[in-house]
Amino acid sequence: MNPLDKSMQFQETALQLREQRQQILASNLANADTPGFKARDFNFSQALQGALSQANASSTIGASQSAADLGGAPLLYQVPAQDSVNGNTVDVDVERNQFTDNALHYEASMTLITNQIKTMLAAITG
Repeated sequence: MNPLDKSMQFQETALQLREQRQQILASNLANADTPGFKARDFNFSQALQGALSQANASSTIGASQSAADLGGAPLLYQVPAQDSVNGNTVDVDVERNQFTDNALHYEASMTLITNQIKTMLAAITG
């Protein structure tokens, strides 16, 4: 792996995992009123470490493949703070906060990548 690829690997993997987490959190919010629905999530830090370890361990496994399986981090059921009558475990306020936090981290990663690319282009063009 060349140095340019390696420098972008972390951000690429983080973005892919953030995208997957955003889909999971959106699903939780969409099913907030579905009886018996169990909210899901994964430990982002654990997934990122696992995905990067998998990508570094083998040159045949790219970051996109590592992120696709959440880097070995399990998809967990969330434990509700309060039981609901219909068995649904989605806490809309908690999910909305996690959704917003994840979106902000995604945007920050995009900004970092954009700035890295601009810096490399400026160095190349002089």
